[in-house]
Amino acid sequence: MLTIAIAPSSETGKLNVMHLKRYWIKSVLKRTGELKSGDFIEEWHNDITLLNALGLGLEETVRYLYLNTPTFEQFEDWILETKGGQLNQEKIDQFNGLISGETAAVADEPNEENVLTEEDHRFWDENGYIIVRNAVEKEDCEKAIEALCSFIGIDRYDASTWYEDHSAKQGIMIQLFQHPAIDHNRKTFRVRRAFEEIWNRKDIWVNTDRVGFNPPETASYKFQGPRLHWDASIKQPIPFGTQGILYLADTAENQGAFTLVPGFHNKIESWMAGLPEGEHPRRQDMYALGPIPIAANAGDLIIWHKALPHGSSPNTSTLPRFVQYLNYEPADYKDSDEWI
Repeated sequence: MLTIAIAPSSETGKLNVMHLKRYWIKSVLKRTGELKSGDFIEEWHNDITLLNALGLGLEETVRYLYLNTPTFEQFEDWILETKGGQLNQEKIDQFNGLISGETAAVADEPNEENVLTEEDHRFWDENGYIIVRNAVEKEDCEKAIEALCSFIGIDRYDASTWYEDHSAKQGIMIQLFQHPAIDHNRKTFRVRRAFEEIWNRKDIWVNTDRVGFNPPETASYKFQGPRLHWDASIKQPIPFGTQGILYLADTAENQGAFTLVPGFHNKIESWMAGLPEGEHPRRQDMYALGPIPIAANAGDLIIWHKALPHGSSPNTSTLPRFVQYLNYEPADYKDSDEWI
């Protein structure tokens, strides 16, 4: 028997954000074991869109809830503190309209120019990825790098500082979600517009993801991964979805470059069907599929189809790789109901 009644999505608190109290209660009940991890799975994307509307990262929010077991009022206070005391009211209104069913309207910007060409779209259809050149100004990338280095206490130009342990390091991922510099990069025109063109819709929501730092390998430090993988279920058919990575500094092929298998979104179904009986697709040699490292410059954004195997790569250069992860997707996105 549940110890706490699960609030309806319409119930709000002092922030006047729908679904927030329901999300908090579900988190509390999962922590106490009164709900299983798969319960209310049909609400997963409402949960994610809620965090997108609030400008919160999934990992930072889950970590706070599970380590602190806050009251709902304390949770709301933490949200305000995390966001510097101010939420994006336009996004909150859009989200509340989405939950209430009254409206999901997105402000339209008339006569916005496209950033992708017909050739870009053909390349996307064939290869499943695109490089958006100069999606972010180089000076804005520099500000994001400065924020990253300050956060984990490293000197960008001093290799002796690159390998120290830090609680925010998870392999090459850095658990930095909130900073004006990285938030600015998520919302630049060319970033947003490129995702809108690929999705062919404007009602898409930017996520709040982290940054990455991949230093060169040494005799005592080896590549931390992730190697080639999928972040989504590969149950067929795979729903259309995107992922993205922004290079914050010029990145050569041997500099831990982002790596993917081009065109695999057009092959994955037949590839899976051709596997010997009993062979799990995730246990195959992904590197036999023809991955390529992608060299690009500071400010270049790589967007790829989620069906492509992808990952980072060992950094055999003398310079670190600095990146920012980001994505846009619609609130009605539906992932596969079975994990494969």
